[in-house]
Amino acid sequence: MRGLFLSLLSAVYALSSCTNSDVIHVSGHIDNPGNVKVVAFYEGDRKLDSVFLADGNRFTFEREATQPRLLSLAIGNNKYPVILSPGEKLTFVADMHQPENYTVEGSGLSTALKDFAPYKRRKEYVQDSLQGAFAKATLNKSAEEIESLRFDYLAEFKSKLALYTRQAVGFAKAQPNLAGFYAISTLDPDVAEAEILAYAEEIDAKFPDNRYVSQFKEEAKKLKRLAVGQPAPNIASFTPNNKSVNLSDFRGKYVLVDFWASWCAPCRQENPNIVKQYQAFKDKNFTVLGVSLDNNPGSWMRAIEDDKLEWMQVSDLQAWSSSLITDYRIKAIPTSYLLDPDGLIIAKNLRGKELERFLEKTLN
Repeated sequence: MRGLFLSLLSAVYALSSCTNSDVIHVSGHIDNPGNVKVVAFYEGDRKLDSVFLADGNRFTFEREATQPRLLSLAIGNNKYPVILSPGEKLTFVADMHQPENYTVEGSGLSTALKDFAPYKRRKEYVQDSLQGAFAKATLNKSAEEIESLRFDYLAEFKSKLALYTRQAVGFAKAQPNLAGFYAISTLDPDVAEAEILAYAEEIDAKFPDNRYVSQFKEEAKKLKRLAVGQPAPNIASFTPNNKSVNLSDFRGKYVLVDFWASWCAPCRQENPNIVKQYQAFKDKNFTVLGVSLDNNPGSWMRAIEDDKLEWMQVSDLQAWSSSLITDYRIKAIPTSYLLDPDGLIIAKNLRGKELERFLEKTLN
């Protein structure tokens, strides 16, 4: 009888509690933590939890889970990607005197992420180096000289990030799992739009209920709506003379849709280049539609006159509250989209020499 009771008790306990296979687990220690007192855990941008460093600077984190989770361990200013699978016990050790030299044991996928880390560190080093070199090179330079340098540095930036894109895509093909997903999630949409969209389509039915992956898929859907090859969302607004204008009115022409404002210094610096390209290609089936984020009609119209902007201009004078920017997800200006005669997006955010060369190649 007692044996039967214990058997029933064990069955009830099993039904009402998590087994080892329903728990993700990581433990370890942080050497030379300095002022760091906690290890925080993130899934995407969402903070899941944090644990204090105990005696010997050790920590332990457990959480119920029924599938692998891609998390980041945040230790001070350093973040480490790990994949915690139910039933696995991951051991993590890092030294804050040499934060890049960390160790992981007990998880093959986390080890794979560690193998990818040098590529990501190299990308970040290249980004920081180019930004620093650009800032130094543009000291005491004119707006025209700065724009010329910006083009040169942007070209180098895209070239070097293209290498990182190939590395990330190659890694994802070799790792058709959350480790591969992580590599793709670190790509820059301005450089690797096509690769991100292709991967999002590939994993459409994979990794269900994973918050980090779900965020990525949602962003990819938004990215696709404005991707090269997609039809541009329509724009309907009014000119300074209160004439109604629709973007669809421009079908049959190549159109540069230029989001700008009179108060935007980079926009005003780019305007002479757009004027130059407009004059060079307006007789070759090319035009411009300016969409202003102004809220002062006087400032808007003065800028149009001062900068000699001869093409069609529209605005609802609502600045950042404008419904014109919602469909285009405008977060900063200048932003531009180049459309073909069918209204399809063929390029984005071309400025300076980059715009000139693209138009020469496309229209000549």
